Amino acid sequence: MSQQVRGVVARGKGQPVSIETIVIPDPGPGEAVVQIQACGVCHTDLHYREGGINDDFPFLLGHEAAGIVESVGPGVTGVAPGDYVILNWRAVCGTCRSCLKGKPQYCFSTFNATQKMTLTDGTVLSPALGIGAFAEKTLVAAGQCTKVDPAAPATAAGLLGCGVMAGIGASINTGGVSRGDSVAVFGCGGVGDAAIAGARLAGAGTIIAVDLDDRKLAWAKDFGATHTCNAGTTDPVEFIKSVTNGNGADVCIEAVGHPAVYKQAFEARDLAGTVVLVGVPRPDMTLELPFIEVFGRGGQLKSSWYGDCLPSRDFPMLISLYLQGRLDLDRFVSETITLDDVEEAFHKMERGEVLRSVVVL
Repeated sequence: MSQQVRGVVARGKGQPVSIETIVIPDPGPGEAVVQIQACGVCHTDLHYREGGINDDFPFLLGHEAAGIVESVGPGVTGVAPGDYVILNWRAVCGTCRSCLKGKPQYCFSTFNATQKMTLTDGTVLSPALGIGAFAEKTLVAAGQCTKVDPAAPATAAGLLGCGVMAGIGASINTGGVSRGDSVAVFGCGGVGDAAIAGARLAGAGTIIAVDLDDRKLAWAKDFGATHTCNAGTTDPVEFIKSVTNGNGADVCIEAVGHPAVYKQAFEARDLAGTVVLVGVPRPDMTLELPFIEVFGRGGQLKSSWYGDCLPSRDFPMLISLYLQGRLDLDRFVSETITLDDVEEAFHKMERGEVLRSVVVL
């Protein structure tokens, strides 16, 4: 029997979000209903509200979440009612050409729930990233549920569902940061600071944080940055070279999603170094680089989608590091809020006042 719960809905481009009654169907084959305990307010949700992803309004927002499996549909074996899970948007299929190559972290055919959640009048909702977790409960594909140690509070664990995983993965999985490397991170919001934390975990020797906001640079030091550069007053390329013996960084991570910043990252890397793009650009943006420099500098230009993560591998490992005191997920949580506070949390995000507002249900 279907259930009715409260959820945060974006009805139209740029319109303030509203609290609506959401109809959650019973889980069908391969599906699960999850009772949400906490969900981070991610910039991707704001992209949805602004029409920056697509125009499939209305959206049920929220995706960076953890909670308890309430019920599962026929054929589900990986999770069971009562399991504590982090929701993910990479429920690997196991049969696409990437999975068959042994690279499920790049799965090209990830699963979402087949049934649709709706408003009470039958209007079909588009759940953000196939999740829709700014709600008391949500319907997902069972493969979107990753079991982790319930000793980790949902306010911390849920952050691995998107932004923190994207940043840590950009360093460790995509960038391949290793012991003694020099790393420069451009943009010190939640994803950028997670990339700094990931570089620190990987044993980087020099970690340079670049931003326009001194407050964010101070946060970056808390996560492990050894040097900071305010790009509004100092040329970041020259600064990065000055603290890397004139060479540039081994790995430069662009966590802004802007062509001008990407070009700085490209110019600030060492010969044969790596540039990782994890910031999300707008669809209308274009990039121009000197082609001879692309050839002559060697190395790799890579994009990191969800930190190239494999949830079944990475989430439990990072939760273990958190419980050991080696990964401070709590530091990302600037405030805890209710569903009614999501619209104001978007404004705080735009003003750069928070790393993460986290909805607690």
